[in-house]
Amino acid sequence: MNIFRRKSVSDLQAEALTNNSLKRALGPWHLVLLGIGCTIGAGIFIRTGHAAANNAGPAVVLSFVLAGTASVFAALCYSEFASLVPMSGSAYTYSYATLGEIFAWIIGWDLVLEYAVGAMTVAIGWSEYTVKLLDSLGLYLPRQLVAASGTLVDIGQGQMAPAWFNLPAVLIVAIVSTLLVIGIRESARFNNFIVIVKLAVIAVFIVGTIRAIHPSLWHPFIPDYVPATATEPSKYGWWGVCTGAGVVFFAYIGFDAVSTAAQEAKNPQRDMPFGIIGSLVVCTILYIVVAAIATGVVPYQKLSGEGPIVYAAEQAGMSHWISKLINLGIVAGLSSVIMVLLLGQSRVLWSMSRDGLLPPFINKVHPRFQTPWITSILTGLVVAIFAATLSLSDAGDLCNIGTLLAFVIVCISVWVLRVREPDHVRVFKAPCIWFVAPAGALASFGLMCALPGKTWVRLVVWFAIGIVFYFFYGAKYSRLSQKTT
Repeated sequence: MNIFRRKSVSDLQAEALTNNSLKRALGPWHLVLLGIGCTIGAGIFIRTGHAAANNAGPAVVLSFVLAGTASVFAALCYSEFASLVPMSGSAYTYSYATLGEIFAWIIGWDLVLEYAVGAMTVAIGWSEYTVKLLDSLGLYLPRQLVAASGTLVDIGQGQMAPAWFNLPAVLIVAIVSTLLVIGIRESARFNNFIVIVKLAVIAVFIVGTIRAIHPSLWHPFIPDYVPATATEPSKYGWWGVCTGAGVVFFAYIGFDAVSTAAQEAKNPQRDMPFGIIGSLVVCTILYIVVAAIATGVVPYQKLSGEGPIVYAAEQAGMSHWISKLINLGIVAGLSSVIMVLLLGQSRVLWSMSRDGLLPPFINKVHPRFQTPWITSILTGLVVAIFAATLSLSDAGDLCNIGTLLAFVIVCISVWVLRVREPDHVRVFKAPCIWFVAPAGALASFGLMCALPGKTWVRLVVWFAIGIVFYFFYGAKYSRLSQKTT
């Protein structure tokens, strides 16, 4: 059994030219907006305040800079691969062509974790903001239907009762999954509209709060280090800044998802690098600006509650209807994040099934809509079940470590391919690959090390399950295995 067998780049390029089962409907700005649609969401609206309060203080700005720097290196490597191998599957496909089948399986299994947990996390956050918005409008949903199963909720008159399931989270996943089945063009149009709405909301927040900044709140910029206790982890200091970078890294998974749409781009060799790098630059600037304003408007210790951005807007004296508008924009924005994550998840599963590593019934394209409808439905069902029954805690860190591992492998893979096969025509070449690739891999691995130990334990358990599945099924039925027997 050769678990290191590879798919040649030439075969992948030929397959990209001849395989027209998915509709090529995305232009360069569709891809930029797709990246922004996924990147601007939970990271800026939910985790910014939490990272400031619990990890880095006002220096959460530096956390975004560190995470963004690691992302830039990885984005350059992703861009080179996406232009060289314009196939669905993202890092899974890239590692198949460079490091071999076992690494492709590992990264594919990792991407399943990344996108599924990411979509589940954002769906739960979407539910929280939606409930808050409806409450502000006087529309109250039954409390038993807005939280994870078993969570004690206040049902009125001082009475507490266990929640049944999170209905809003289920509904948004169902709506988005249906849209993904109907078509990629329709999904892109929906995403474009949502991106415009949430960028407008961010602009309203910036304009409405910048006048309320108190520079004194930025001092000390990096609060003193606080050692861990029996109940609380360590925070602040430079270690807190690094931990904060690992925490807010959840905000940067958008450009990674863009690469899964390579087989649906009109001109992937030219447009994929533009979409990946363009969306990353725009989002990084917005993250830094919003984080600086939020910590300059209210003390960072008060940003750990629900809706820190809305709270900062209210403390800045913005009118009540402006706060509602921001909340509405957040709800809309998180919708597009869920859509892009579910899109990425379904394309990775479709690619793995196409290669024989997953059962063949998954690799079905709808005859009318030209979308991988089976994987879209399966992904939606799994994410909806977990979003309905689980809480938000720890899910973001698990998604972060999966994303960072993908970055590490892609950075290593693009360097390996440069050395092994330097003669391939590369429409986009990452500059100074001898520095960019190892710097991206090391920076991403460093951020992985800053995440809590329990996150590593869960990652190892997930991979152990995946390895068992690979050796019992994937290694036997993969297409490369069939060719060699």
